[in-house]
Amino acid sequence: MREMSVRGMRESLGRLDDLVRTEGDIVVTRRGVPIARLLPVAGGLARPSHDDLRAAMTKLDTPREVLVRQDRDQR
Repeated sequence: MREMSVRGMRESLGRLDDLVRTEGDIVVTRRGVPIARLLPVAGGLARPSHDDLRAAMTKLDTPREVLVRQDRDQR
């Protein structure tokens, strides 16, 4: 577990993901008092592919151009 001040966290914000991955838990402190704890997500997040998302969507009978035009006309 690593302690890091708020200022140090702001300076390291661009590489915070790498720090959490390598260090594990990070305790954020303000004036030496712990205020937050950052933890890595167990197992990571699985992201589906765009093809899988498209395949899971239902097909519309009405073309999207018609739906967009109807939506704009209602405004």
